[in-house]
Amino acid sequence: MNGCNLIERLNISHPGTGTSQRHTIKVLVVEDSPAVQEFLIHVLSSDPEIQVIGSARDGEEALEAVKRQRPDIVTMDIHMPKMNGLEATRRIMETVPTPIVIVSGTSKIHGVEPTFHAIEAGALAFVQRPKGLGHPAYEATAKDFVETVKLMSEVKVVRRWARLRSDKAPAVPSLQTSDPLPAEIRLVAIGASTGGPLVIQTILSRLPKNFSVPIVIVQHMSPGFIEGFAEWLGHSSGFPVRVAAHGEALLPGHAYIAPDGFQMSVERNARIGLRKDELENGLCPSVSYLFRSVAKIYEQKAIGVLLTGMGKDGAAELKLMKEQGAITLVQDKESSVVHGMPGEAILLEASTYVFPPEGIATALASLVKAGSSLAEARKGRL
Repeated sequence: MNGCNLIERLNISHPGTGTSQRHTIKVLVVEDSPAVQEFLIHVLSSDPEIQVIGSARDGEEALEAVKRQRPDIVTMDIHMPKMNGLEATRRIMETVPTPIVIVSGTSKIHGVEPTFHAIEAGALAFVQRPKGLGHPAYEATAKDFVETVKLMSEVKVVRRWARLRSDKAPAVPSLQTSDPLPAEIRLVAIGASTGGPLVIQTILSRLPKNFSVPIVIVQHMSPGFIEGFAEWLGHSSGFPVRVAAHGEALLPGHAYIAPDGFQMSVERNARIGLRKDELENGLCPSVSYLFRSVAKIYEQKAIGVLLTGMGKDGAAELKLMKEQGAITLVQDKESSVVHGMPGEAILLEASTYVFPPEGIATALASLVKAGSSLAEARKGRL
């Protein structure tokens, strides 16, 4: 993943590192290909803190194995006979909630779309299958795979009650009527990591069709998935989404996602800048890099949004945006898969508001509409 260790990229320390108190992580490997299954077991077993306690060849076997063996985490293939990985993920999260990491053997746009449906079903993260033994990228990809499994094993997951879900929209906090009216909003910038794809999808799908400002997004993600993420996000949310291109003009009501391996910024002429720049917080793209440019260029005419994720990427720069007059929204702890990034922002007093995803969508719509109304009123007085 951009040639750097996942722990370093996320800028966190793994609890218990260097102590004898670290417990062994019990992993169930779900993969229908015997050769690939054996390979994944080999890679995982190379880490002394991981114990592969079992394997399954299809979703039905996986569901029974999870119930029987109670692993700490499951690595899940998508394309399998009898019951595929998507349905297995859904069933596991409804019956025996367990952290699940999707392991994908493809990075083609249409090939990775089921991966994002698995995220909708409750999987925590996804990663490309490590390259084969002897491949130049084997060590780096195997290391990222192992570290992803270790990190996700610590995330607390909850049961998904599929048959009890309601179409009724949940109640969300509202903006205070005593709050000052915002300036005219010209840009929304969003940063997210672990758990972010589904939250971003929730936010975009709840925005009004006439949402009048562009949205720029940095989502930490394994290389090779961004194109598929953009396509899935656009289809599932109904919001126009594309992978950003250098020099591209920012259009109202469109979302732009930072591509793999590029730092993304916004420029003075309302265009996107992409650079093969240094890693920041061990990351490329980095939320901090984007937010700093937004603070400089848009000042009080922007909204910054920091969502679920490990580490602290973007937290200090969200505070910088707030100090420049921007409105800042942070995801609450209860709805976050991991509250590292938003939690750090709250500690730094970088948040104007703290909301769940639905509340963030409502706030964005209200703030942009209020800013537009204020701008129109000012024009009318001229």
